[in-house]
Amino acid sequence: MAAKSARKSGGGSKVDGLHRPVQPSDELGAIVGTKPLARSDVVSKVWDYIKKHHLQNPENKREIIADAKLEKVFGKKKATMFEMNKHLSAHLK
Repeated sequence: MAAKSARKSGGGSKVDGLHRPVQPSDELGAIVGTKPLARSDVVSKVWDYIKKHHLQNPENKREIIADAKLEKVFGKKKATMFEMNKHLSAHLK
């Protein structure tokens, strides 16, 4: 059997795009808090908010019906789960 080659590592831990802390805008901060968070944590907190406030369309769970706070983030009353990351990105620095 041939020996497996060792994987090259960059040494040290790198923070990738999903885990790099980002600063939410004031509008998004009203939902997820104002402290910098990893992008993955922002998405998770937004989903928690959506589920807690029953904002998914019961007939089409892929559709989110925005309340006043989410409408400020999405810029419209309804968005699909696939559009959500695009809208969130506009509110992260």
